[in-house]
Amino acid sequence: MSQKVTIAVDAMGGDHAPDVVLEGVAAALAADADISVVLCGPKAVVEPFAASHERCRAQVTTQVIDMAEHPARAVRKKKDSSLVVGCRLVKEGAAQGFFSAGSTGACLAAGTLVMGRIKGVSRPCLATVVPSPVRPIIMCDVGANADCKPDYLVQFAQMGSVYAQKIFGYEKPSVALLNIGEEDTKGSQFAQDAHQLLRRRVPNFVGNCEGRDVLAATYDVVVTDGFTGNVCLKTIEGAAKVLFGAVKDAMMSSTKAKIGALCVKDSLRGLKDVVSPDTYGGAPLLGVRGACIVGHGSSNATAIKNGVLTTARVVRQGVSEIIEHMVAKGNDSDTITH
Repeated sequence: MSQKVTIAVDAMGGDHAPDVVLEGVAAALAADADISVVLCGPKAVVEPFAASHERCRAQVTTQVIDMAEHPARAVRKKKDSSLVVGCRLVKEGAAQGFFSAGSTGACLAAGTLVMGRIKGVSRPCLATVVPSPVRPIIMCDVGANADCKPDYLVQFAQMGSVYAQKIFGYEKPSVALLNIGEEDTKGSQFAQDAHQLLRRRVPNFVGNCEGRDVLAATYDVVVTDGFTGNVCLKTIEGAAKVLFGAVKDAMMSSTKAKIGALCVKDSLRGLKDVVSPDTYGGAPLLGVRGACIVGHGSSNATAIKNGVLTTARVVRQGVSEIIEHMVAKGNDSDTITH
């Protein structure tokens, strides 16, 4: 029997909420009998669903944070929004984890301001599972911190390593710094400084990696600043979408191609599942008190289900507690040398 956990879910998060959220939550409850859900949202949405599903409790809220709103301002102003209330339930101990496919910026703000940052963590980071056809790898940061200091990346590497160990079972995950070349002296001054600190303070750091190494899954954890990481991630997602579309068009281009498509249909469907971000459900916000998973705004019901299940797994594996213990032990006070 798995550990029983309670996950708060934002019923109004995502482009297709609340319908796909409700469908995904129902699937998650069916898939894991030890998960309970606190569904946060308008009375007309959450109460009928909770009444018809075991292990689901309605938390009625009166506000919704829209995608276009200023994240931090909305979190401070809309204290009774489904997103903020969900994070507050974690802070108060009524839930152990929170999942939302709503505004990424608002999730980051609420996770940091409401759930709270782990003492000693300079900046929480948004990690993501890169859906490589080789194997899943972790990349962080992918959007929480556009501007970084080199020592932030040290903590990103440490937190990303914990996630890789606990969620994917990588015993000693290799860590690499995303850069424009493999040599130690490559890149901007920021990249060179970060390389020095990572070399000294992260035992599993193996050096620089280039963009081509990300999808090739050459390393287990790739660290970078949030600006670069977000561009890299969106490029991968966009390229995958275009390529799958082009393959589909080619297979439908003639009768002969259609016959060939029938022969490889099952294999391609399996590959599509492997490289789909829906498989992993969302990106963890590492460095906050409790599990916080942020789903893609366009999440479908499968992504919602997997996001809720992943949140529960992060709770059960004690990822936040391990990070807190690790940070409490302290880091070396190395300084940069040029």
